[in-house]
Amino acid sequence: MASKLTSREADYSRWYNELVVQADLAQHSDVKGCMVIKPYGFAIWERMKDVLDGMFKETGHVNAYFPLFIPKSYFSKEADHVEGFAKECAVVTHYRLMKDPDGKGVVVDPSAKLEEELIVRPTSETIIWHTYKGWIQSYRDLPLLINQWANVVRWEMRTRLFLRTSEFLWQEGHTAHETSTEAVEEARRMLEVYADFAEQWMAMPVLKGVKSANERFAGALDTYCIEAMMQDGKALQAGTSHFLGQNFAKAFDVKFATRDGEQEHVWATSWGVSTRLMGALIMTHSDDAGLVLPPKLAPIEVVLVPIYKGPEQMEEIVAALKAIADQLKAAGIRVKLDDDDSKRSGWKFAEYELKGVPVRLAMGPRDLAGGTIEVARRDTQTKSFEQAEGIVTHVQRLLEEIQANLFNRSAERTASTTRSVDTWEEFLEALEAGGFVSAHWDGTPETEEWIKQQTKATIRCIPLDAPEDHGVCIKTGAPSNRRVIFARAY
Repeated sequence: MASKLTSREADYSRWYNELVVQADLAQHSDVKGCMVIKPYGFAIWERMKDVLDGMFKETGHVNAYFPLFIPKSYFSKEADHVEGFAKECAVVTHYRLMKDPDGKGVVVDPSAKLEEELIVRPTSETIIWHTYKGWIQSYRDLPLLINQWANVVRWEMRTRLFLRTSEFLWQEGHTAHETSTEAVEEARRMLEVYADFAEQWMAMPVLKGVKSANERFAGALDTYCIEAMMQDGKALQAGTSHFLGQNFAKAFDVKFATRDGEQEHVWATSWGVSTRLMGALIMTHSDDAGLVLPPKLAPIEVVLVPIYKGPEQMEEIVAALKAIADQLKAAGIRVKLDDDDSKRSGWKFAEYELKGVPVRLAMGPRDLAGGTIEVARRDTQTKSFEQAEGIVTHVQRLLEEIQANLFNRSAERTASTTRSVDTWEEFLEALEAGGFVSAHWDGTPETEEWIKQQTKATIRCIPLDAPEDHGVCIKTGAPSNRRVIFARAY
């Protein structure tokens, strides 16, 4: 059985690291900065992937796949893009190994140098837009709505499982449009998809906004984002959607024949979420006893555990639980009946609590005789005894209740830790307390950078459709016509 977790209050970072490992979600790889996602962790990611993929397809997108390796010359074609990613790029220079002449193993064969060095994909805009040049000739080819599920590499020196690793899994959408208006609508539409997924499936409330110029994606004209607040008072960027304008179309000369017979560069977007959502899910809901999962994303929504003495009792109770499990499965609920007789029921209770299974059903001899079953819910760690006969309807209602409770609990916490301030002193005090801080900013990148250097707080977003609110910048005193959201962040 796993050892007891460090409490969140004692050391939040250590609690997180221990939980990821002990709940069997992931582990560090022998490759520095990379991770192994274990089957249970990957099952949660698969749930996320399947739901998101369905949402993308409902909005007209289709999946494709593009190469992992990108010619180095492609990056030089969009100046802001190469500058934004240059420090994170892994570069392939040779393609063959040879025996070390000193007999100490293998070395790179110096004669097998690539004619052009290859970048290991940090993001795919460059190779995709090079490809789109051959796919787009006319307005009839637009809009082009493509998504890919892939891995990317962004070399990181300081890593944390799921939150920041050198290699991670994600999806990246890349779309081409006739007009600027259509491209902006696409970028906003996909932001809404991400926000809906975060709130309706992850039970994680988010702020929707646009990034400041300092924080936007390299090569974008606008970056839209969803920002979530973790239990320790730090923000986490949970998804981004970028309006790329015609930057990449011009860099790769992607033109189309307009309806008037003219030639024009297409308008573009890109958007993505990654396995960082796993970290968000963990830090939004979990507690000192382990993982807490919203039912909609839990690989196992209900686990059934028999309590017995001797093989005869076991056989009878397992048969009764199997009948219930079959009914739950028929109702579309993801179920596990744990009849492993090599582990005690107490061990199983602790294990499924650690792994965040939303509902646990347990049955012993007295329950069987009395037609009852013990029901334990993970979110509140409470138990009740229910009639076994109507348990399917009860569990269905309970799963809905747990999903709603997790969202409401997170929303209340986010609201209670969001503060509006008007002075520098109030700003510093709010940052120390943790949470989102709504404040006036003079709109200059210099002031934004100064605040970041002094406090480690960044502008998480400029809220979408924020009403005018005239005031003065907390740092410079210059006029400001709306508030922005600051926070310290992951």
